[in-house]
Amino acid sequence: MTQTADNILNNPFLNKGTAFTQSERQALGLTGTLPAVVQTIDEQAQQAYAQFQSKPNDLEKRLFLMTLFNENRTLFFHLMDQHVVEFMPIVYDPTVADSIEQYSHLFTDSQGAAFISVDDPDSIEDTLRNAANGRDIRLVVVTDAEGILGMGDWGVNGVDIAVGKLMVYTAAAGIDPSQVLPVSIDAGTNNQQLLDDPLYLGNHHKRVYGDAYYDVIDRFVTAERKLFPESLLHWEDFGRSNAKVILDKYQDQMPTFNDDIQGTGMVVLAGILGALNISHEDIRDQKFVFFGSGSAGMGIAHQIFDELQRAGLSADEARQHLYAVDKQGLLFSDTPDLTAAQTEFARNRQDFNNATDLTTLAQVVATVHPTVLIGTSTQPGAFTADLVKDMAAHTDRPIIFPLSNPTKLAEAKALDLLKWTDGRALIATGIPVGDVTYNGTTYHIGQGNNALMYPGLGFGLIASTATVLNGETLSAACHALGGLVDTTQPGAAVLPPVDQLTDFSQKIAEVVAQSVVDQHLNKEPIADVRQAVADMKWVPEYKPVD
Repeated sequence: MTQTADNILNNPFLNKGTAFTQSERQALGLTGTLPAVVQTIDEQAQQAYAQFQSKPNDLEKRLFLMTLFNENRTLFFHLMDQHVVEFMPIVYDPTVADSIEQYSHLFTDSQGAAFISVDDPDSIEDTLRNAANGRDIRLVVVTDAEGILGMGDWGVNGVDIAVGKLMVYTAAAGIDPSQVLPVSIDAGTNNQQLLDDPLYLGNHHKRVYGDAYYDVIDRFVTAERKLFPESLLHWEDFGRSNAKVILDKYQDQMPTFNDDIQGTGMVVLAGILGALNISHEDIRDQKFVFFGSGSAGMGIAHQIFDELQRAGLSADEARQHLYAVDKQGLLFSDTPDLTAAQTEFARNRQDFNNATDLTTLAQVVATVHPTVLIGTSTQPGAFTADLVKDMAAHTDRPIIFPLSNPTKLAEAKALDLLKWTDGRALIATGIPVGDVTYNGTTYHIGQGNNALMYPGLGFGLIASTATVLNGETLSAACHALGGLVDTTQPGAAVLPPVDQLTDFSQKIAEVVAQSVVDQHLNKEPIADVRQAVADMKWVPEYKPVD
């Protein structure tokens, strides 16, 4: 197709703005459409960053960055590469929460997303084809936004989650932004605030469940595989009643994973392995309590369950190390309305002499004496001083991960956990926490952020042309991330810092790709895994435009 000045300057994958050279301007019909000065990408980035800094709050900063993203992908990611730690909480969690709440009111651009409606299943293939617009899609992030952590059901507004996730993939691991596709499955919403809002851009009806819903999912997967057969399919923020059902159905058929189930589980397992590297203890000797038994909590439990078996325990032995707690207390096999994921880890009531008393987290901790306590409950302050002191009285190095976010929903603060355990706790949080000084020691607090794992994992799967993602590869990635901990440093973090994200994402991608090749799960022959990963990495620098 003959390029015109208009479609070049309005194509975010081709646009260079003022960086088009004079010869490019002549050849592409851009002469006179831009100011005379030809800028370098670094000069553009300096200019854009100054505008970013001038914005009065984080939401305004995000809106500015999204405008830049819509206009010029290369410049956006060049700038993000320079300021990844500063930009991560702006383009994604926690600022994305504000953006989601106001999405329909602030809408100016679709960011290239595909919008699938449960009311129009016959148009699914056309929708994906139109959104891709001829691009070679290698990564799809899809959400129905029923279960956004800490926020709940936000319908079509939740598409910002998929967009933000893909930004992190590119910034951290280097997947080409022209090869990704965010997808929103609009199945309705049970959020009455949205249903009552005349400006809400999604379907104005309650969520569709059951066979009609699963038929739409199946049609989507069928069309996605037909159109993008080389792609990885990433599921994001599906509700607890659907997330595991969907994953279980498709995970053996194609390269796919659910970040809330597997990604969260992998980062937490990596953090636990990092903590055990510090304490020099064995995972087989740990007792795990999970407070919050939704998709994230049960995904963590499943990842640890799998790792315990890889460490030599039988399935029955491994389950005895795991205790799932939700709002009704310890989950038993006869607890009403258990999800499929919860049923797998519900305990037998007859195994506890005080089963009727185990209705609160504190009672469970007092009975079980866990060595590892993980919170995904969104219950602020749930890890109280008395509860933590009780736990610390029965283990030398308590591993405590209050992972709920944003900050106002965290189960505990890092400084309090250190005070209550005399500095012995090994901590990861769900939100970024600065270094904490206690009794003369500076503690580096790891962040249990899925971004530590999924970019490298996904990139490694794509680069290795993986046909499926299995437990062996998941475990390899967890050990790679957990092994980055500096155990010799007093106050060492259990997870590496976000400011090293691009470096260790590359390492994880190589480990993942090697695991795929070692298991002969690669579609294309690969002689050199490191070279395959390096060859696929996209760098945010301008290239000549034909």
